Order: sequence, then structure tokens, then C-alpha cells
Amino acid sequence: MSNYAKKNISTKQPPSRQETRIPRENGDQERSQRNQTPPSERTQTINGSTLLDFSLPKENRLRKPSEFRCVYEHGKRFEGRFVTVFLLPSETSFQRLGITASKKAIGNAVQRNRAKRLLRESFRLSRSELNDLDGKYDWVLNARRSLLRVKLDQPLDEFRKILEKVKNNELKLNKGEGNLVSAAK
Repeated sequence: MSNYAKKNISTKQPPSRQETRIPRENGDQERSQRNQTPPSERTQTINGSTLLDFSLPKENRLRKPSEFRCVYEHGKRFEGRFVTVFLLPSETSFQRLGITASKKAIGNAVQRNRAKRLLRESFRLSRSELNDLDGKYDWVLNARRSLLRVKLDQPLDEFRKILEKVKNNELKLNKGEGNLVSAAK
């Protein structure tokens, strides 16, 4: 140690303070008491019927390229401003969904993920309309670039209009006017 340090820096420990925090039964008595219960003890009410009742399990998704190809080749195409829908009658007991958002059509990964979220949410929010359909279908939703400039309400309205077209085509089918693949326009 240098002479300066020996003269100016103390090596003695300061005496401990006796007036440090004193534990009390109810914590800090100086804090004002609130009439509310702490947030952790409140009951959380979530409207589960609208938020949590529609999940998309693996069996309800189109996952293999061959499944997408089959829908593209044999299904019916519906054009929209925000989405192109390909639809093929399915032999399953539920609707199946596949979503595509290509790099060429949409752009970078952030934009593609947003487009897929919007389409997935449109499909989820149209659950009652999907259940009103007579048949079960494999759906492929292709995102278009214009989808990135809007909020959820416009793609949702467009998807519901396409569902109405599908419903009308089913009514034509029930009257014996051909099959869905050739009857839809």
C-alpha cells in the first residue's frame, strides 16, 4: 500500500447500526392500508367462451405439402381482395385449415406472420358460420399483400362473405345442380 492510502483510507469497519429494519407482524405500519385485496388474490374473470374455446389441434390443420397440393388441384377457388381461398370437400368430421403467406407475395417474416395471424383469427371468429355449413372442408387460405394494410375487421368480413358463397353453393348442390367444385364461382 502506498503512503497516501495508509494515511487516507480507513481499514476499520464502521459500527453496525442498531436501528436497522425492525420486523413487524403486519409489515410496514406507516403505509396506508387499502380496502382492496391484493391483485394476486382477486378472482380473474375471463370470457372463456369467446377467447379459449376454439383451438386448432394438429388433426384440424393441413400440414403436409401433398394435402395442400390436393386442395389446390381439386378444390374450388374463391378470390378476395385480402385472401384467396381454396376449398375442397373433406371426408373428416371437422374443418381443416392451411394458411400460406409466401415471401414473394407478402414480404419478410414479420409481415408473413402477421398475415397468417390475421387469417387464422378470421377463421377462428367465423366458427359459427363454419358450423352452419352442411359439409366439412379442407380450407387453404393464401394471404395477399393488401392484407398487411388493414386491421382484422376487413379480412373477417371478406372471409364471411366467402362463407356465404360456399353456403349458397351447398344449397345449389342440395337441389342437384352439380358438385361444389364445379358449381362455385
